[in-house]
Amino acid sequence: MSRALNILCVDTSTEACSVAVLSATGFDTVINDQFMLAPREHTNKILPTVEQVLQQAKLALADIDIVAYGRGPGSFTGVRIGISIAQGLAYGIEKNMVGVSTLQAMAQQAYKTEQACDVYAAIDARMGEIYFAHYQLQGQLMTLVNEEVVIKPADLLAQQPLISKNAALVGSAWAAYPELVSYFANAVRLDIEFPSAKYMLDQVLYCIEKGVTQLPELATPVYIRDKVTWKKLPGRE
Repeated sequence: MSRALNILCVDTSTEACSVAVLSATGFDTVINDQFMLAPREHTNKILPTVEQVLQQAKLALADIDIVAYGRGPGSFTGVRIGISIAQGLAYGIEKNMVGVSTLQAMAQQAYKTEQACDVYAAIDARMGEIYFAHYQLQGQLMTLVNEEVVIKPADLLAQQPLISKNAALVGSAWAAYPELVSYFANAVRLDIEFPSAKYMLDQVLYCIEKGVTQLPELATPVYIRDKVTWKKLPGRE
């Protein structure tokens, strides 16, 4: 990479709304960000927040090289809002995009703030289900162990997952389903309930380094549940 890049990342996939800008300043980089809980206010909050964080970073939108976004899983509406906003911004400045898992972002935050190297991330998916994934540290990046799934808590417990010693728990599902906390009693529950755009930036940088970016028209959400939902409809397979 010939120079450091300016990266804008937005996320509205859960009750939280967050924006982060990584800006190149000489030989260093600086992160400016804002994070707020704004359920049902994402549409009103996200663009003013983007403007505020860009001003903090002393950048114009035209200075941004990559637009990143929380790709899900999370609220269907929230994920769609975030990706639509990110796409619109990327189209306007003709720049590529990177999508980051909301579950990975929380695991990365656990590593960056608490040095957790083994993390179970779970978001309340409503309808009696959770979005769940297991992450472990590889290099400086929290990496998916198996796959992200949507699952009923009882079904997860029936699988009797092997819980790593000194693992950490992040996400909103642990408060919503106390039976999960009882089963994962040997793990430490951290005060990380929702993803933050700031902690998506490490994955974004990794994707840029590997050349894994996409044109705005190819940016897609990851609902996880969408195939399951379609199968529940009569005549759908």
